[in-house]
Amino acid sequence: MGYSLPIVKMKLVKDIGEQGLLKKLQAFCPTDIIGDDGAILQLNHDRKLVVTTDVLVDQVHFSDRTTSAFDVGWRGAAANLSDLAAMGATPLGITVGLSLPGATPVSWVEELYRGLDSCLSKYQTAIVGGDVTRSEVITVAITALGEVSPGKEIRRHTAQVGDAIAITGYHGLSRAGLELLLHPELAQDLTPAEREILIKAHQQPQPRLDVLPLLHDLEENIRVAGMDSSDGLGDAIAQICHQSKVGAIIDGNSLPIHSCLTKLVVHSQAEEWIFYGGEDFELVLCLPEHIALPLVEKLENGAAIIGKITSDPEIVVNNLQNANLQSLSVLKAGFQHFA
Repeated sequence: MGYSLPIVKMKLVKDIGEQGLLKKLQAFCPTDIIGDDGAILQLNHDRKLVVTTDVLVDQVHFSDRTTSAFDVGWRGAAANLSDLAAMGATPLGITVGLSLPGATPVSWVEELYRGLDSCLSKYQTAIVGGDVTRSEVITVAITALGEVSPGKEIRRHTAQVGDAIAITGYHGLSRAGLELLLHPELAQDLTPAEREILIKAHQQPQPRLDVLPLLHDLEENIRVAGMDSSDGLGDAIAQICHQSKVGAIIDGNSLPIHSCLTKLVVHSQAEEWIFYGGEDFELVLCLPEHIALPLVEKLENGAAIIGKITSDPEIVVNNLQNANLQSLSVLKAGFQHFA
């Protein structure tokens, strides 16, 4: 006589309804903050509030082909924490606006929140509220709240002529990780550890909040211009220069290229991914050279000074193998949603 295994029916969001789903999601939030129409967070009188919002849409920012529910949550949290770091702010909490079809498995939503919580917990940050609604496509809208001391804000428009342009780590790794997820056969020349480095760079990027205390340790009152490189290193440089009404000279010889990249693609392609790959979530900072030098020495691991700010409004890139990049006098934009 044969035996068949019992069929386990997957529980769907429509089976438990809005209140049932909210009850599950509230388990990821501090009980003394949620439950009202808004969250109350105590701020010291000598702090400024920083607010940033990021939206992730299924088939635009993620897909089940390359990103698990856990990693969607991690990347969503990391993107918002990276924006806070780019402003010089430390995180206070996030809210999550979740839109999804009723046929979404409850387990998928729980994994999403586990990913959010796993990333946030590294930075002592909590989910302090949000909303849930029905839609035809999964959308995760996150608003992050942070605080910064007056005078320690990082802004895009404050770069000055003579500033060093520093990056806090390697670029191009997230783009390489995405390529491996889409085309696993490309990993034949990589060790398992190298493959893991690239895929993790794409699925679980690290927001560079660790840079902020190092900056303040080097000099108490320091002017720093900058932003994160989530839309590409080239885009970040162009945005800073545009907002500050300055130009830049970038030295290709100073660009750190991770050894995993050159084992995966030719050098010129690696340069393309470094400038335009996006989603590396490093910081691009413009600051006096006497501060930039010790900063990159402390950071190591791909941190480098890659150029300087100039009065000429053009952005010039020298010493690259990629002829297409060498011919550009102004860096093209990074990822654009409606291009």
